[in-house]
Amino acid sequence: MARNQTKYSYIADEVRKRVKEHMYPLDRPIPDEMTLSEEFGCSRMTMKKALEVLVLEGLLYRKRGHGTFIIKSALDADELQIHNQEVNGFTKLLKGQKVETKVIHFEVVFPDEVVAERLNIEKEAPVYDILRVRGIDAEPYVLEHTYMPVNVIPGITKQVLEGSIYTYIEEELNQKIASSYKQIRADKPDELDEQYLNCEKNEPVMEVEQTVYLNNGVAFEYSRSRHRYDKFVFTTVNIAKR
Repeated sequence: MARNQTKYSYIADEVRKRVKEHMYPLDRPIPDEMTLSEEFGCSRMTMKKALEVLVLEGLLYRKRGHGTFIIKSALDADELQIHNQEVNGFTKLLKGQKVETKVIHFEVVFPDEVVAERLNIEKEAPVYDILRVRGIDAEPYVLEHTYMPVNVIPGITKQVLEGSIYTYIEEELNQKIASSYKQIRADKPDELDEQYLNCEKNEPVMEVEQTVYLNNGVAFEYSRSRHRYDKFVFTTVNIAKR
């Protein structure tokens, strides 16, 4: 264990390494907290905190009554993957500017297999299905397709959607948004991009697929956002471990 490194962060590093080296099978839960705490010589509370780090990173997810599983998409090696510790919605990113939001589609549905897996919920659990276009001065920037579990984020209305969902979550529901797991890829525009982002057929779009977590480790958002290539720059900062 490195100097000044906490026990739980050391354990999180070791488990992360094992996952990425495929030491645990993808189709079964990883060893339970009791087994791992005995192996690492720590308390269950320390082990729980270590696994929580990996849940918040989007590497693991918990399924009540079944154990802790690896998120398969987190191991994709052929796509750019970025983990952010700070999560900002569109409104915060453009703080000081008047964000315009148009709600295109809003209903409650049952999730398909992909959405249920990303949000770690059952297929019978209802989710909000939200499609919004957001921009500034009548200029579209991003087309957001978002899914949120109704029982985790209750009370979503069209009025909330026309403002900032994240502000509603933090200020009205008193929930703390902790982290997100993102995949960023380039794509060709589809019909919706052409219609709502004013994209030409030969102009690329940037798609950001993300799962966002509350500070209790619960996934509350799975979204795919289509960005105009000329409106955003994605920047990452890597901090070297000492």
